[in-house]
Amino acid sequence: MDSSPKIAIVTGAGSGIGRYVAVALAQNGYSVVLAGRRKEPLEATALEVGQANYQTLVVPSDVKDPSSVRELFAKTKDAFGRLDLLFNNAGISGRAMPLEDLTYEHWKSVVDTNLTGTFLCTQEAFKIMKIQEPRGGRIINNGSISAHSPRPNSAPYTASKHAITGLSKVTALDGRKYDIACGQIDIGNASTEMAERMKKGVPQANGTIAVEPTMDPTDVARAVVYMASLPLDANVQFMTVMATKMPFIGRG
Repeated sequence: MDSSPKIAIVTGAGSGIGRYVAVALAQNGYSVVLAGRRKEPLEATALEVGQANYQTLVVPSDVKDPSSVRELFAKTKDAFGRLDLLFNNAGISGRAMPLEDLTYEHWKSVVDTNLTGTFLCTQEAFKIMKIQEPRGGRIINNGSISAHSPRPNSAPYTASKHAITGLSKVTALDGRKYDIACGQIDIGNASTEMAERMKKGVPQANGTIAVEPTMDPTDVARAVVYMASLPLDANVQFMTVMATKMPFIGRG
């Protein structure tokens, strides 16, 4: 039985969910390629990942830039020879803003990062996974509770996360012939930098401001590791992991 570590790319690995997932994957036998725009946070993640005694590769990259994405995957293949897992995690929420006040630049920035970046990385992963031996691999997309239901004033983010659901489905379908599995994890109120505002109160659909419960991001990482642990003939197509008491189920 091959005991060599599997190879994973985690985008947005410099902070938040990306960092937690990268560490958890390393603790479960993966060598991890850490991708993100800023080198220093990636190196901080690498220090945490390195405690699991598996190799890491830091590749500063911008998922919005096709040439940067191609370089990320080329460096991964050069260093490790294959790719077993891609966690498409890089994303931005953007500022809450009434739909009619959104600028084209703001819309484009969010959609380019969350949706186009995921597509570009998925495309490069396919190119490696379809021809490697053993063939295939797994892609996990970071969706959001917003892939199901919007928050007020969140048009770019919500639209991009709904689109991720469609991309996850077509990736799962088109990947079948190459033994590539694709699933999506939708996360609600993990206690990371992005969710700090939940503890101070955020706008609700009825116009009020309310503090929302959060959850430990370590539990999100455990969920991703479970999805990644399945054999390629089994797949978690969609998983929702959320703070139990957040106002999402029911009417608040």
